[in-house]
Amino acid sequence: MLAAKAVSFIDGLTGGDRQKVLIIDDSVVERPRSKKVELLSRLYDHANRRYVRGFRMLTVGWSDGASFLPLDFAMLSSQKEKNRFQGITKEMSRKSCGYRRRQESLTKSTDLLEPMVKRILSHGIKAGYILMDSWFGMPAIISGLHKHLPVICMVKNTPKIHYGFASMRLPLRAIYGLVCKRPGKAKLLASTIVTLNDGLPAKLVFVRNRNSNDWLALLSTDIELPDEKIVGLYGKRWDIEVFFKVTKQHLNLENGVQARDFGSIIAHTTIVMMRHIFLTLLKRRHDDPRTLGLLFHRCCEELEDLTFIEALRRVQSLLTDTLKQTGWWGKELCSLATEIVVKSIIHLLHPATPLWQTIQEVR
Repeated sequence: MLAAKAVSFIDGLTGGDRQKVLIIDDSVVERPRSKKVELLSRLYDHANRRYVRGFRMLTVGWSDGASFLPLDFAMLSSQKEKNRFQGITKEMSRKSCGYRRRQESLTKSTDLLEPMVKRILSHGIKAGYILMDSWFGMPAIISGLHKHLPVICMVKNTPKIHYGFASMRLPLRAIYGLVCKRPGKAKLLASTIVTLNDGLPAKLVFVRNRNSNDWLALLSTDIELPDEKIVGLYGKRWDIEVFFKVTKQHLNLENGVQARDFGSIIAHTTIVMMRHIFLTLLKRRHDDPRTLGLLFHRCCEELEDLTFIEALRRVQSLLTDTLKQTGWWGKELCSLATEIVVKSIIHLLHPATPLWQTIQEVR
């Protein structure tokens, strides 16, 4: 509810032509020295490519390209009991929020995405697209989320996933080999229309991987979007990576709590996200002049009036002051100075006539 209020404030400062998006991603929250923490588990960190102790934080956020706000999260443990150092150590009512949080932590992350998106949209938060990384770019997940919003995500280059193309079911690399590529060193290599497992049409955009000689593939369920727009919208997904870094390094997401109770960890994570929301609002108020309200629009009107009328008056005053200082001032020169200024403005609007010729005619 707090995030919804913040989104409504920032959304009022954002133009209608800018796309607002929901971003889905997860990050590992480490507890390396803990042993007795409730639901602590052994997880694989894909970023550092090693096993760690901790939790996996699934997060859904909102971004307009300038500000990122966290909306919902789930602190996940391992589904396999053998990978958990501790189970549920606290007895509580099945109707309580703490019990539901603990059951949520044992649920598969892909099963939580659609309920989280539904909960966000039910609070009146508006967005145009859902952005995801390749870890969530599975056809079943894409089809489920497309029921609520169009999806833009990166897809894995794996032979296990097939798409409908040219009346066949082909993996991603086979489709790339059949499409027509753009010549030269183009960053956008190719694009084509495919179908998912349930027949949902989607657009694949192949882009050049700047870190290697290979390529990457982006998928959009909105097939009317241009290729450049798909790549541009997917670039907003980086905002959530910055959010994870800020919360861990500056807001003490990992080191700010030593509690063993799972409910305390959820409360601490909620407070960290509230801190981030307040800091985002403060930064937006400081950087965005639209937050000045009526004063901002009055300043815009004043600048617009100065464009022609005030600028013409200042130029004429400068010319007459110069003539007075030289001792050439008189009624005839006053009218001559005014006519020169008018002719100069006409020259700016119609530059076909040389300015020097205009002044000579007036003289």
